[in-house]
Amino acid sequence: MRERYLYHVALLCIQRAVPQRVNRCMLTLLGSLTLGLTGCAGDMSILDPAGQAARDVVLIWWIMLTFATVVLIGVVALWLYTFKRKYQERTPQEERKIARRWIIGGGILLPVLSVTALLIFGVPTGKRMLPLPLGQPPEVIEVIGHQWWWEVRYPGAEGGEVVTANQLIMPAGEPVDFHVTSADVIHSFWVPRLGGKIDMLPGRTNVVRLEADAPGVFGGQCAEFCGAQHANMEFYVEAVEREAYDAWLAERQEERLAELALANDDFAQARDEFASTCASCHSVAGLSASTIGPDLSDIGARYTLGAGTLPMEEGAIHYWLENHQTLKPSNKMPSHNYMDTATLESLGAWLETLTP
Repeated sequence: MRERYLYHVALLCIQRAVPQRVNRCMLTLLGSLTLGLTGCAGDMSILDPAGQAARDVVLIWWIMLTFATVVLIGVVALWLYTFKRKYQERTPQEERKIARRWIIGGGILLPVLSVTALLIFGVPTGKRMLPLPLGQPPEVIEVIGHQWWWEVRYPGAEGGEVVTANQLIMPAGEPVDFHVTSADVIHSFWVPRLGGKIDMLPGRTNVVRLEADAPGVFGGQCAEFCGAQHANMEFYVEAVEREAYDAWLAERQEERLAELALANDDFAQARDEFASTCASCHSVAGLSASTIGPDLSDIGARYTLGAGTLPMEEGAIHYWLENHQTLKPSNKMPSHNYMDTATLESLGAWLETLTP
């Protein structure tokens, strides 16, 4: 009986005897959506663009949202009208004529016009993100997706290639071509405030051109489900002036990083421990050159650990070494429970000094 009573109460909400309730519900829904949009800001919001490609994408988004809203209002208006209109007797010929109008107008013309309008706006936007020839070749940055971290390479760095992980530094105010691929499964490279996303496919290199208007820090995320820790596969993008960008690359030349890693004799034991247990997977300039795991040569200068899992602060690396399988389950890093706390503390403290 209770279920039947609730059913009748719900049914009354859409009867013409109480149309004001329907209107009130719709107004509440639209009001909630409007308020929700006001919160769409931050370093991962497409509604807060920081580059031309992102502005083009958000323009298309607003156009699509506006059109979808108009369609929704029209459909709801017709739905409400059906409760108020008076019944009219029609012949079968009249019914077929009305049906043909709806099929042609709503089933053919409306979709064709909608898709055509979307292509008119969308094709030029996509074209502007293609790596088309420019007067001066743009900066090239290579990004390789792994489960679940990001390998970033700068092949054009003066003095030799620079390699880092889970961070992406780029020059502001100029186009940059990102060559993206994957080392294992399908990932997707996405910096919402700079432009659209692009898939990262094993064995294939895709290219997307993005540009940051001004210096700033932006969030990035894998946008293709890639396994258990997909949500914890983040990175950050920092756009800097060209002079600062060149200086950043110069600081990360292998010779300078090797000097940094070997500079402090107080951590000689920690370096030996790294060479014997960690070097088979991780690279530190001057000590190892493995590419299985993230390059750690400049790990102390990064904002986060574990591809966005932890903020980089004093003691964070030690905490990660002890708890990484709890913080980011299923990551490919083995447990370090065979090491004593003092060794892990020393290893973490040394890695934190790797700050060019």
